[in-house]
Amino acid sequence: MQDTSRLSRLTAILILLQSRQIITAKFIADKFGISTRTVYRDIKALEESGVPILTEEGKGYSLMQGYAIPPVMFTETEANALITAEQIVKTNKDQSFVKNYIEAITKIKAVLKHNTKNKAELLSERIQIRNNSEGKTTSDYLSLLQLAITNVQLVHISYTSEVDDTTKRIIEPLALYSTQENWILIAYCRLRKENRAFRLDRIQELEILPENFEPHNFSFQGYFEECKAKHRATLDTGLS
Repeated sequence: MQDTSRLSRLTAILILLQSRQIITAKFIADKFGISTRTVYRDIKALEESGVPILTEEGKGYSLMQGYAIPPVMFTETEANALITAEQIVKTNKDQSFVKNYIEAITKIKAVLKHNTKNKAELLSERIQIRNNSEGKTTSDYLSLLQLAITNVQLVHISYTSEVDDTTKRIIEPLALYSTQENWILIAYCRLRKENRAFRLDRIQELEILPENFEPHNFSFQGYFEECKAKHRATLDTGLS
């Protein structure tokens, strides 16, 4: 039983290595609840089995470029989770996100075993998410903004505020979060010279510019703490 458990873990570590550019021993240890010493033994076992793992001192492990494992065969419960996620995504109000996810899930369904594929199709017909059941969309920019974030590209937008003022801005997109099936973009606004939140449904026009910007040291925790500090300062000003 112990050998089976280790074999499953080695397979999972191999999939992790293929899904990420680089992973640390600590990340692997925390994910599987093992010691870093066990991680070192597992990495050595994978190397001895012929997996070309590169070790970057002080950074972590990565797979040699060009190496790929055979297509992953999903278990029935994993396939069910993907099908359920598909139904949730369909309720999202960004058209590009829904379109790209459905195309991705179609490719994933293609690698399912025949029996699992039939069960997945059955489950698709038997699960429904009632939020936004009419399939209304309010934006179509999520996919473009995801590319702008990962490629560190400037974006030009025409944006309408809550008081119906429309301005044209050049922004540096940093992160995205979802609330009530709508998407919010966090970006550095060169017009206001600070980080701002932009509702995607208020963006009237959007153009990805060819220029890159200097990457930011961004974290959600830091951003929301900054928002809280601004809110407290506004309250203090109002009381004084």
